[in-house]
Amino acid sequence: MNCSTITPTIVIHGGAWAIPESLLEASCVGVQNAARAGYQILVGEGGSALDAVQAAVRVLEDDPAFDAGTGSVLNVAGDVEMDAIIMEGQHLKTGAVAGVKNIRNPINLARMVMDKTDHVMLVGEGANLFASKMGISQVPKEELVTQENIKAWEHYYKFKLTVEDLFSNRGDNNNTYGHDTVGAVAVDIHGNVACATSTGGITAKMVGRVGDSPIIGCGAYCDNAVGAVSTTGHGESIMKVTLARDVLYNMQQGMSSQAAAEKSLDYMTERLAGAGGVVVVSNHGDIGYHFTTERMAWASAKDGILNYGINPKETLTGKLLTEAS
Repeated sequence: MNCSTITPTIVIHGGAWAIPESLLEASCVGVQNAARAGYQILVGEGGSALDAVQAAVRVLEDDPAFDAGTGSVLNVAGDVEMDAIIMEGQHLKTGAVAGVKNIRNPINLARMVMDKTDHVMLVGEGANLFASKMGISQVPKEELVTQENIKAWEHYYKFKLTVEDLFSNRGDNNNTYGHDTVGAVAVDIHGNVACATSTGGITAKMVGRVGDSPIIGCGAYCDNAVGAVSTTGHGESIMKVTLARDVLYNMQQGMSSQAAAEKSLDYMTERLAGAGGVVVVSNHGDIGYHFTTERMAWASAKDGILNYGINPKETLTGKLLTEAS
C-alpha cells in the first residue's frame, strides 16, 4: 500500500437506539467533539490511529449523554459494570476489560491491558486490581451515574423488562429508556487502522452480564489488510453473528465499507431480528456507517471536513477545528 495516498480518517458512533428528543442535541454535539479530538491526533505529526480512537472514546466516556464511563447505566442490582475494548490492525494487538467498576475511563484501562500485559482481556475484580496496580484512581459510583439513568433503572426494575425490550428494529417501538455503546474507528497516514468500543451495558442487565462490546470480533475488530469496525446495538445478537468480523469479511469479498455495513446488519435482522449499528473505515479511508434502530449519533472527519448525523439518511456538516485553525 502506498501510504502517501492515505487520507487520515476517523468515524465515531454514540450508540444505536431510540434516542429521545431530549438527547438529540447533546448526542450530536458529543460525537462531533469526539471526532475533533481524534482527528487532531491523526493530522498531528506522527499521529496514530490507535491514539486517535482512544482519545475519541475517552471524550465520549466523559460525556454524560452517552452510556460509557460517566453516564453508564445501572444493572439489576443498581450497580455500574462497564466494558471496553481497543485494537490495532498492524499486529492485531488488543486490550479489553469487562465488568469493571468505579473506573471513569475504561478505554484507558483496556489500552493498559494491551500495552502492559500478555493478555487480551481482564474481567471484574481482576480488572479493578490491575487498574489499582497501574495507578488508575477509582471513583464513587455516584460520579458515573446520571439522574436519567436512575429513572431508567427504576422503570425497568419495576416492570421487569428484559434486555430484548431495550432495542428494536426501526419502527418497532418508541422506547426512550434504552442506552448504548460508544465507539470509534480510524486509519492514519501510515496505513494503520484501529478501533475502540466502550459501554456501561444495558439498563437492568443481570449482574455479571457482558455484552458484545469487549468481545474481539463482535464489539470491534480491525486488520490493516482490510479496515476497522466498531459496533453498537443488541449485544446478544451482535455476539451471535460476530458482527464486526462479519463486516470486515464482506469487505474482503470486495464490498465497500458502506455496502459491507448494510449487508451485515441486514443479515443480523433477518437471522435474529436483532437491531444495531456500525461505523467502518477501510485501510484507505473509505467510510461506512449504517444502523437499523430508530437513531444513531455518528460523526466523521476526513480531508478537513466534519460530517455528522443522527436520523436515517441524514448527513450534516459541522465545524472541524485543527491545529492550523
